Amino acid sequence: VQLVESGGGVVQAGGSLSVSCTGSEPIFSNSATCWFRTAPGMDREFLAAVSWNGANIWYGDSVKGGFTIVRDKAKNMVTLQMNSLKYEDRAVYYCAEDTAIAMTHLTTPAAYRNWGAGIQVTVAS
Repeated sequence: VQLVESGGGVVQAGGSLSVSCTGSEPIFSNSATCWFRTAPGMDREFLAAVSWNGANIWYGDSVKGGFTIVRDKAKNMVTLQMNSLKYEDRAVYYCAEDTAIAMTHLTTPAAYRNWGAGIQVTVAS
């Protein structure tokens, strides 16, 4: 499956932005789609994940309460809505997807075989 990120761009600190991930194929059952980011000089960080049917959602501690992940099955799209952005949120944002991800590995980048190319989010201070 090919994943393509869209959205992103430049936003002022305190503003909102969304990034979306569109898959080339309908998602399989027992799959999860997630968002990671890589900030300058930092490791890839887990942000959020959503199950194939949208029924289960997980958030990383750093984005709880500020970011929301939503799946649109009809469009084969997963969107990450980001509110109250901070300068520290600037990063390249990646979506990833795979099947049968163990819960203990949900936040681990190496557990996912399918990745988008990434999209830049810049937060101006």
